[in-house]
Amino acid sequence: MSLVEIARFQDVYEADLAAAFLASHGVDVDVTERFQTTVDPLMQRALGLRLMGRADQADQARDLLARVMAGEFGLDEGDDLSPADPGERSAARGLALALFVTSGGFAGTSLPRRMGALQWTGFAFVAALIAGTLALWLSSGR
Repeated sequence: MSLVEIARFQDVYEADLAAAFLASHGVDVDVTERFQTTVDPLMQRALGLRLMGRADQADQARDLLARVMAGEFGLDEGDDLSPADPGERSAARGLALALFVTSGGFAGTSLPRRMGALQWTGFAFVAALIAGTLALWLSSGR
């Protein structure tokens, strides 16, 4: 039994998703070049990933993938995320900016001993701001 190329992908996740979809429809395929492209992700674009399958199932597999790309299997469920409130977005941006300005470049690292008084003051300010925001959010009944 010979294997033929069914499709070629640039992303390992997209290739795996296509392989799982085809397997759910009874088409046996294999994703090639997985090892090389997961060791060095830059190789995904250079090599590409191929879906290899049996020659007798190749037309069925290509037809199924073409139907997927045309949107035949899509669901009209809409987005399950509600749009963000502009006030929440600006508060998050403000917190991020305050942390960036006051952290002195050491936020999120294991170097707190090198932080000066300004950075500790900034962290205390941000912590108080977060605590106040959380208290306000909890008191609003959300």
